Amino acid sequence: MYGWEAYLSERDQEHDKLWGKKELAGFGKKPALLLIDIYYSVLGLTREPILESVRKWPMSTGLEGWQAVDETVGLLAAARENGIPVIHVKGLHTGVVHWGRGGGRKGEIPLTEEEKRLGTQIVDEVKPLPGELVIEKAAASAFHGTPLLFQLNALGIDTVICAGETTSGCVRATVVDGATFRFKMGAVSECCFDRTEASHYMNLYDMHQKYADVVNKEQAIAYFRSLAAERKAVSQAI
Repeated sequence: MYGWEAYLSERDQEHDKLWGKKELAGFGKKPALLLIDIYYSVLGLTREPILESVRKWPMSTGLEGWQAVDETVGLLAAARENGIPVIHVKGLHTGVVHWGRGGGRKGEIPLTEEEKRLGTQIVDEVKPLPGELVIEKAAASAFHGTPLLFQLNALGIDTVICAGETTSGCVRATVVDGATFRFKMGAVSECCFDRTEASHYMNLYDMHQKYADVVNKEQAIAYFRSLAAERKAVSQAI
């Protein structure tokens, strides 16, 4: 059970039985882990339910976001332990014009300069280590207008495993672009998060059907470990 089943109508469930994805497409031999937009302004500086957190941080994903961050800690550790390249992507906060946020919203909530500075930082739980690539973007997709594609090609990457937020926004945009560039794409279900449950689960479902394999954290970690074991076996045989 992936969690999206509760959001499928009876007709959708029947259609899924007929034409839905029956097995994973599979990943390659050279993955990278891509962490998307895990910075404080989308979580808040303290752990609060979303309806409380948004009073201060309008883009907050609340406790569900923090839960996904906690799940991502183990995923990130496994990538590092098994020699999987880690790339962090975050919003560009230098005054450039960002993609549309929609109309009819309340005005900006005043923040102190210190709060604004902290809001742009990747959260401590998954902060980059020295040498890990950090890319800033000014659009939803991590590929659009950034050097991500060139970096992946330079590393010989064939598979991109995604985590972060929002499932319906920047994660989905990145997954679609990655698939368009012919990478094998993955999304780790517990490590992606959104502001609304329906958007989260239905976009996981949609990505799984069309552009990516949606896997759980344990599947992703097992994949990382299997590649490390293969590399070790090859090196010992030489």
